[in-house]
Amino acid sequence: MRDKPTAERGGGYVKSFGCQMNVYDSARIGGLLETAGFDQRDGVEDADIVVLNTCHIREKAAEKVYSELGQLRVLKAERAAQGRKLVVGVAGCVAQAEGDEILKRAPVVDFVLGPQAYHRIDEALARARAGERPFYGEFETSEKFRDLRERPMRIAPRQISAFVTVQEGCDKFCSFCVVPYTRGAEISRAAPDIVAEVERLASDGVREATLIGQNVNAYRWSGDGRTWTLADLFSRLAAVPGIARLRYTTSHPLDMDEALIAAHRDLSAVMPYLHLPVQSGSDAVLRAMNRRHTSDDYRRLIDRIRAARPDTALSSDFIVGFPGETGQDFQDTLRLVRDVGFASSFSFKYSRRPGTPGAERADQIEEQAKKERLAELQALLESQRVAFNAACVGRTLDVLFEKPGRHAGQFVGRTPYLQSVQVDGSASLIGTVRRVRIARPGSNSLFGELVDMDERVAS
Repeated sequence: MRDKPTAERGGGYVKSFGCQMNVYDSARIGGLLETAGFDQRDGVEDADIVVLNTCHIREKAAEKVYSELGQLRVLKAERAAQGRKLVVGVAGCVAQAEGDEILKRAPVVDFVLGPQAYHRIDEALARARAGERPFYGEFETSEKFRDLRERPMRIAPRQISAFVTVQEGCDKFCSFCVVPYTRGAEISRAAPDIVAEVERLASDGVREATLIGQNVNAYRWSGDGRTWTLADLFSRLAAVPGIARLRYTTSHPLDMDEALIAAHRDLSAVMPYLHLPVQSGSDAVLRAMNRRHTSDDYRRLIDRIRAARPDTALSSDFIVGFPGETGQDFQDTLRLVRDVGFASSFSFKYSRRPGTPGAERADQIEEQAKKERLAELQALLESQRVAFNAACVGRTLDVLFEKPGRHAGQFVGRTPYLQSVQVDGSASLIGTVRRVRIARPGSNSLFGELVDMDERVAS
């Protein structure tokens, strides 16, 4: 589809909730709206179409969506009184799980798209304009991947880092998680299509690619007479001219195989920073969660990763207050955190997700106990984050510079460990990897000095 002339263009606004996959999908939806004639806006006020791209992972996800829709209902009525039309769509995982209910409860909604169907937004808009209120809830991952090939996503000028979808869905069926029900079974994108997208991104100036999926290290694609794993994909992408860094998220410990560990050891482009969710340090809770690994399995896995790449830093996800969790179970989680040591982590109180086994259990934990446990865990994780940042002071790290800072002459980049670093320099830094001596930590970033204004790290 060709872009409409500027004079005919409207405004589109996409609000994203949740995970990095949702951020990627929202950018994709925004690009498709641009192709359909709607320039991206920064808010709902001057938008002609608004899409809420929803996430079902966290507590009260649906309620938050209905709250947003209530505000849009008022805005839509105001627009109608002015003779203007506002089109409202709901996409993502809440849309997948509750699409029929959304259409029933919220007349303001003109169309609903599940997370595997956003490539059908043109069709949804056409039907909405014809007075229909369509709901696309089929699992159409193969079609979505084909659309990525046929209509590649645009990137912003001078964009240095980009997400690349390589896998969707999950077959693990953890008892707290709705992803298998909202995103479907694991399916991997064709390796040649991924390589082509990364090559295109590199030609547009992208230096860092983050491969994403609900269970990205389960990547398996058979074609070209072979079966590709994530390690194979990294080997190929590391050879793409211009790509200096490769990352991936989110992973499952069961799919962290020896070939992938070896890729961390052998490929300098694969960053020594790994997000590997463990969820709990209690074996009893891990069994109840259907994680299919023990706390010691996780410890031994970390030992193997660090043996292969000693400078590896870790982040993780934790859930406290899962049904049946005892005080001792929680202490086991704190012990695992102390044993492993994390550079950064995400932690949450357990919340019931309708349709999951955990939600049906009778031994739910009281809210106050969950709140207290979360506060204690977060204090420990924060102390580890602060200690990791402090340990970087005096070290010289490679920093990929991405953008100007808030102050004149200041520029911001990221270390291999995803820490934000600010230095004084010039715009020529953007897009380069430079050696930076870390001078001091801030609350949310590090401050450093260029080791040599003319020195660039080979990439």
